[in-house]
Amino acid sequence: MVVRLKNTQVKRAVDRAVKRSQDYFRRTQHPEGYWWGELESNPSMEAEYLMLNYFTGRNDQGRWQKICNYILNKQRSDGSWGQYYEAPGDISTSTECYFALKLAGHSPNSEPLQKAREFILSKGGIPKVRVFTKIWLALFGQWDWKGTPNMPPEMIFLPSWAPFNVYDFASWARATVVPMLIILTRQPHCLVPESANIDELYPAGRENTNYTKPKPAGGLGWRKALWWADKLVGLYQRLPVQPFRGLAERKIIRWLLEHQEADGSWAGIQPPWVYSLIALHTLGYGPEHEAVKKGFEGFDVFTLEDDDKCNVQACISPVWDTGIAQLALLDSGLAPDDPMVQSSARWLMDKQIFTGGDWQVRAKSTRPGGWSFEFDNLLYPDIDDASLVVMAMDKVKLPEAEETRRNSSIRRGVEWMSGMQSKNGGWAAFDKDNNKKYLTKIQFSDFGETLDPPSVDVTAHLLEMYGRLGYTKDDPLVSRGFKYVINEQEEDGSWFGRWGVNYIYGCGAVLPALEAIGEDMSQPYIRRCLDWL
Repeated sequence: MVVRLKNTQVKRAVDRAVKRSQDYFRRTQHPEGYWWGELESNPSMEAEYLMLNYFTGRNDQGRWQKICNYILNKQRSDGSWGQYYEAPGDISTSTECYFALKLAGHSPNSEPLQKAREFILSKGGIPKVRVFTKIWLALFGQWDWKGTPNMPPEMIFLPSWAPFNVYDFASWARATVVPMLIILTRQPHCLVPESANIDELYPAGRENTNYTKPKPAGGLGWRKALWWADKLVGLYQRLPVQPFRGLAERKIIRWLLEHQEADGSWAGIQPPWVYSLIALHTLGYGPEHEAVKKGFEGFDVFTLEDDDKCNVQACISPVWDTGIAQLALLDSGLAPDDPMVQSSARWLMDKQIFTGGDWQVRAKSTRPGGWSFEFDNLLYPDIDDASLVVMAMDKVKLPEAEETRRNSSIRRGVEWMSGMQSKNGGWAAFDKDNNKKYLTKIQFSDFGETLDPPSVDVTAHLLEMYGRLGYTKDDPLVSRGFKYVINEQEEDGSWFGRWGVNYIYGCGAVLPALEAIGEDMSQPYIRRCLDWL
C-alpha cells in the first residue's frame, strides 16, 4: 500500500530516516550476506539449559554463574518470571528458575529466592505448574513420576494414518513427543543435594500432596476419554513384560539420530533439543557419542554470552531476518542491483532446501524447495519464511549469468509452497492439514500448541507473494486462500496473526496481501479493518 507524502518537510524527514536505516543494514550485514538478530524468549530456556547440564553431569561453573546472572536480571519486582515482555508472572517459569538457581547453589534465604517463593506459593505452588515443569522436576526427584502423563514408546509404531501417530502432532511437538516416549517410560532420576530440594514450594507439604492427575469435569468427551486412556496405558506400563518395548526404543533412537540437524539441534528449537539429549543420556549414550557431542556443541551457536551474562536463544532466525531485511530494503527504494541485496540474495539461494523432511508425510507428491528459519533445519522448512524469501528474491537483480538460478529458485519455492496448501485453503507454518484437534485434549498438551493448523498471517503472506508474482484471484490456489482469509475475519473487522500473537500483526499481513492480489480496497469489510486499526 503506497503512501505518497505531499508535505515537503515530512518527506525530507522520512527520506533521511530511510537512508539511515539503509546505512544501518549496510553496516550490520555479515560478510556471508545475511543478517541475524537476537530471538528473545523467556528465562525457562536458561533454567532448562542449566538443568540439562546438571542432569547429564556437565558442570561449567563459569557459564552457570553467567546464566544465573541472566535469570536474576529478568526477575520481576513481584519475584516472578514471565513468558514474554511485560507478561504477568508465570508460576511454571518461576518454579523452573527458582529450582535452577538452587541447583546452582543460590541460597533460599537470598532476597530474589524469597520473593520468588512467595509468588509461587501465592499461585498454588508446585501442584499448579504445567506438565512439562512437573516432568523437569520429576527428573530431579522434586515431583512424583506418577503425576506425569503415560505415553508408551510403542506409539512410534503407529502408521501415519492412525490416530495419535507422531505425524499428527505439529513439527515442534512431534520432535518433543518422540524423546518424551523414552523419558516418561524410563522415568530417570538425577540425585541432587538436600540444599537443592524445593519442598518449600509445596503448600501442604510433599507428604500431603495428591499426585494423581485430576479427572476432567463434565460428561463424556475427548478430554475425559483420553484421561481414561492414560489410565489404561499406565496399567500397561506396569505389566511385567512389554514384548515390543525394546524394538520400540530402538526405533525411537534411530528416529532421533536421523532427525538431528547439522548444527546439533533437533527441529532447530530448544524443547526437542534438550529432551532428545536427555533421552539419549537415559539410554546410555555418553558424552563421547557423536550425536551427544554435536548436540551440546550446537548450543554455543544459540547462546549469547559476555563477561557477565549468558542467555540461550530458544531458536535462531537468520533466514527470516535476512529475507525481511532484503525485502524492506528493496521496498524502501534501494536499487535492485545494489551489492548489499545481491549478496543477501546469493546467501538465501544457498540456503534453499532440496532434501525431504517430515512434511512429506502429508505432501508425498510435492518436491522440496523451501527455506527454514535457521541456518540448519533441513527437515522442517518453514512455509512463512519461504514466502518472504521469494518476495525478496523477486525484486532483486543479479548479473545476467546468475538470473537463471534466481528464477529457478523462485519457481521451485513457489512449487513447494503450492503443494503445501491445506484442504481449507489456508497455509500453516510447517505442515499440511495438521489439524487433529483431539490431540489438544491429551494431558501432555497443557503446555501450549500441539498443532500447526493454517493461520491467517501465514496465508496472507502467501497471498501477497502470489500477488507480487502476478497471480490474481482467478488462480485456484489464490482463490481458495482468499476465501479462507475472508472467512477468518473477526466480528470487529480485525484478523488475528497467530505467529505475531496479536491482531495488529494479522491485519498488517492481510491488508497488503489483499491489495497485492487486486482486491478493491474500498470495500466495507476492508474499511471495517481500517476503522478497527
